[in-house]
Amino acid sequence: MEEKKYLKWYNKIGYGSGDIAGNVVYAFLTSFMMPYLTDSVGLAAGVVGTLIALSKLFDGFTDIFFGSMIDKTHSKMGKAKPWMLYGYIGCAITLVCCFAVPVSFGTKAKYAWFFISYTLLNGVFYTANNIAYSALTSLITKNSKERVQMGSYRFIFAFSTSLLIQAITVGFVDKCGGDAAAWRTVAIIYAIIGLVINTISALSVKELPEEELNEGEVKDDNEKYGMVQAFKLLVKNKYYMMICGTYILQQLYGAMIGAGIYYMTWVLKNKNLFGQFAWAVNIPLIIALIFTPTLVGKWKGMYKLNLRGYVLAVIGRALVVVAGYMGSVPLMMAFTALAALGQGPWQGDMNAVIASCSEYTYLTQGKRIDGTMYSCTSLGVKIGGGIGTAVVGWILEFSGYIGTNVTQPQSALDMMQFMYLWLPLILDVLIMFVLSRMNVEDANKKLKAEKGIATDEVTDASDIN
Repeated sequence: MEEKKYLKWYNKIGYGSGDIAGNVVYAFLTSFMMPYLTDSVGLAAGVVGTLIALSKLFDGFTDIFFGSMIDKTHSKMGKAKPWMLYGYIGCAITLVCCFAVPVSFGTKAKYAWFFISYTLLNGVFYTANNIAYSALTSLITKNSKERVQMGSYRFIFAFSTSLLIQAITVGFVDKCGGDAAAWRTVAIIYAIIGLVINTISALSVKELPEEELNEGEVKDDNEKYGMVQAFKLLVKNKYYMMICGTYILQQLYGAMIGAGIYYMTWVLKNKNLFGQFAWAVNIPLIIALIFTPTLVGKWKGMYKLNLRGYVLAVIGRALVVVAGYMGSVPLMMAFTALAALGQGPWQGDMNAVIASCSEYTYLTQGKRIDGTMYSCTSLGVKIGGGIGTAVVGWILEFSGYIGTNVTQPQSALDMMQFMYLWLPLILDVLIMFVLSRMNVEDANKKLKAEKGIATDEVTDASDIN
């Protein structure tokens, strides 16, 4: 039986474009915040890393808080859209603040300015916006095929934006003067672009009525729950914990790749290679995302596709290590592209997997917590990306790196090589292991069979395109 369709092509594209706004913040922050602070503002990498780690202690509470708030929201726009819209206003302001540390301030005041701006951006505004945006996957359609398509559209825009940000920012900053003021100017431009596109994305989709989302069932007072109960429901869902772990590892991986600007600048002696490697990462990801819906249909689900993809990713990153020690930049780019191709399917169907994870909670606990369930997206981005950036700072500080120096000690160069070559490989191996155990689709089918609930399976690749 074919599932009911809820979305037009322009709804899917409109939704997907929201990740342009998200990556204007995320790609810019993770790739360039540390170089800005160490090389332009003159702050110590180790101290910055410690402040980021402290900020993450606050972040963990806000993810579940905003997720539960979304679940409890009832407005004319729906549950998630108000948070997505208004949260990004704060994102735009605090993004600019992160790249506008007053150079006239004393050292302690500079650290305080950065810490407050960074914490508000990640712990409050980005959290509200990102969880709401991700939760829309479950709130605007019940069709599993459309959810996969939404994820593919979303991450095509995400990686295209990431590619553009990584490819042009270094040159853009240089054209604006190359100093701290130039970074502020670029941040303002990016923030305005993100604000406009986020608004368009939120207004391009419409949330389904709660009665339809809950299959015609009317919730009673027993369905209400607080943040503590929501947390307990999440912890009871082993697949949620797996997705959180995978998301964190993924963002750690991204932070190490983002730290590649140090590797390109000091080891390969050409900082412009960072933009070229961005092409090698993002173009294969985009290609993989285009074919992900078809492959999900062909292999009748997401589990096999995701696992096989990461086997390919591990092979690719292992070959990057070999090419790196050979000193061959062309081979490094080729194998980087191979690894990215393998990572693409998981990026495309991840939101659909989370929707299945939310369904698992509904089938086992009898409660719908879609907004809270999607806290794993924000939690993973912030903890993984934040800790990853912090680790980069600690490692650089430990290795003796000083951003304002003309040359760097060999210990720093060796550490940059370890960060860019070995750590991504180790993280891909860990992700592959977790994905080998994340067959939530099969678990849901078994639960439905036990309850006598009919299931709709993908029987033809053409159904999902």
